[in-house]
Amino acid sequence: MIHVSAGSANELFTAACAAVLAEGKVVKPRGMATTEVIGAHLTLTDPQRRLVSLPPVRILNAAFAAAETVWILSGSDDPWIYTYNQRMAQYADDGRLRGAYGPRMRAWRPGHDQLDHVRRTLLADPDSRRALIQLYDPDRDIPNHSDVPCTLGYRFYLREGRLEMHTTMRSQDLWLGFCYDLFTATILHEQMAHWIGVELGHYHHHVDSLHLYEDNVPEARRLPADPAPSRAMGPLAVRWEDFDPMLAGVAVGAVPVGAWEEFGRVMHSYRVWKGGDRADARGMVAGRGGVLTEGLDNWYSKLAGVAA
Repeated sequence: MIHVSAGSANELFTAACAAVLAEGKVVKPRGMATTEVIGAHLTLTDPQRRLVSLPPVRILNAAFAAAETVWILSGSDDPWIYTYNQRMAQYADDGRLRGAYGPRMRAWRPGHDQLDHVRRTLLADPDSRRALIQLYDPDRDIPNHSDVPCTLGYRFYLREGRLEMHTTMRSQDLWLGFCYDLFTATILHEQMAHWIGVELGHYHHHVDSLHLYEDNVPEARRLPADPAPSRAMGPLAVRWEDFDPMLAGVAVGAVPVGAWEEFGRVMHSYRVWKGGDRADARGMVAGRGGVLTEGLDNWYSKLAGVAA
């Protein structure tokens, strides 16, 4: 069991990798070698410092981080997400990811929006222990399909005026998956704190099997021992009544005015990049100074380096 706490995503990710490398054991589920720790509690004390950016060793596709957040929180399982990460399509059945979190969160059954349920629960009873979102579903996930959720669920606790969020996962690929999961979950955390009118507390990430695949171990060993903290993103608060319309617009290409403008910008830029106009794509984000635009510019530099 490991417990790692840090103020930013860069520091948390680096410390978690070091802990897995130091304490993990080699196991080979489905024949794939991983270095694994059973039982991990990772705490991010400043959830607005949510983007891992550790060039040249670990650089995220910030457009995919933004797009996946919009995709999940809007309740979608639409295949437009493959534009931002084509590798996801290999886990699809008949073009759809059967384990997509969004529909389970926003429409477990028709009219059953778990996100709204949590919001209403905490507004009605601030001390509630019933503010939770369930994602794993035996009826859907025991049948043999390609995509089974790694995340079991989210829980929220309002204590001493601060909202704490806990995520529980059966399995977590620390190198590839964790950084994106942390980004989306902390945005959900921040929005919920805003909707119920309280301060943002700590984010807690609980994982049963936290692991590094064999191919990523050399990269993990190259991470800096004392990384620079992740930059804090500005407030992303959007009123509950405006949240779904805003997400729907960003999903179809709108660049909203206000807190989520940067999400629309990086997603639009990446679509332009994929269309082949790389100079224009980079021009949309270069020098903008935002956390996501800077992250995407770093990603473009990585892609250009690979292409060269």
